Amino acid sequence: MNKKNKLCQWTQLNDIRVELMRRWTRGEFARLLVRSDQTQFLFPLRLPLQKPDTIAITNQFPAVRTWAAYWSAITAPIRIEWREVQHRVQGMQRLPAQLWIETLDDVLILINKRQEAQCLQILAEQTRSHCPDLLAWLGNNALKALTLFDVWPSLMQVVQWCQQHPRSGIYLRQIDIAGIDSKFIETHRAVLSELLDVALSPQAIAQEYKGLKQFAARYGFLDKPTRIRFRVFNPQLALLTDQSRCPDLTLDSYSFAHLNLSIETVFITENEINFLAFPALAALPHAMVIFGAGYGWQALASAQWLHQCSIYYWGDIDTHGFAILDQLRVFFPQVISLLMDHATLHQHLTHCSQESSPIQHDLARLTPAELALYNDLRDNRIGKHLRLEQERVGFAWLSNVLQKMILDGGSG
Repeated sequence: MNKKNKLCQWTQLNDIRVELMRRWTRGEFARLLVRSDQTQFLFPLRLPLQKPDTIAITNQFPAVRTWAAYWSAITAPIRIEWREVQHRVQGMQRLPAQLWIETLDDVLILINKRQEAQCLQILAEQTRSHCPDLLAWLGNNALKALTLFDVWPSLMQVVQWCQQHPRSGIYLRQIDIAGIDSKFIETHRAVLSELLDVALSPQAIAQEYKGLKQFAARYGFLDKPTRIRFRVFNPQLALLTDQSRCPDLTLDSYSFAHLNLSIETVFITENEINFLAFPALAALPHAMVIFGAGYGWQALASAQWLHQCSIYYWGDIDTHGFAILDQLRVFFPQVISLLMDHATLHQHLTHCSQESSPIQHDLARLTPAELALYNDLRDNRIGKHLRLEQERVGFAWLSNVLQKMILDGGSG
């Protein structure tokens, strides 16, 4: 073992810097910069010290002396406690016993973070002066706040505006703050969600709305209305004067929820061409087809009249298709699956592809037949990651299934 390797087995200055950087990355020192009154509980800071034992003094005495000399020459802001050790062979030896750092500033010098520390202190002072409700968040997320240094004053302005105008009921575009537009708010929704959750009163937050897509609704802003696209089969029920066609219509969710139509049967399909080509069934004059919205069923849920309808859902035969069906039943327990069965799958096996990221969790709202097929898919019993997209189902197969459904009295 050469001299360098012998020294490396005991603590060196670089080991101290690595440990301090680990604690900086963890946010420990950054939090102290925000909560300046807490530094007294950490400093002086005792540092871990791996040092030679009695066997090393006996067998590696030259390396031990070199290591002790190394620490004697250190000029970094570290206080070294020395201890005299009486060795039976080598006699009295003076070796480092403990290492200490006296102040937080000494830590910042050692890891070259004084500039970041100054920025954090500026952020803390700005926050104390203008939005003290955010100090707790700043203390817990100091390093994250550093990445927001340039926009922090603007973020605080948005938070202050929301505090002064809780549940404003306007669009984000209508917020009137000098130098801040809705694009800025949209860009920083993720961090603003964290800030508003700690700065606003519980009454100012609509807790049922979660995630970035529901940012506006959560904090009392108007959101761009969800649009629902549908076709009504019976020309007599159409909303337009031209009764020769089955028009493709789109309404905002509020208007859709307040439709005054005599609808008894609703089909939902996820594929646009299937939606457009879905046959208008003379035997079902009080029916419509809706272009689905994946996992986003809240917009449909507000239409109370849908709860009185028979609803058929036609999705892909894959694990995600059944997960969407499962979620739809949260809002409409009466939903019946359409063309999502073993017979349809086996009839179209040559048209199947592979699902890129199948899900594995249990689905509680499937019927026994649906659950059996879902389990076959997720356990790869029929094929690996099997997927039958709805647009690959033959149109004649669809027509035959619909006719049989009608003959059976709409039982699905």
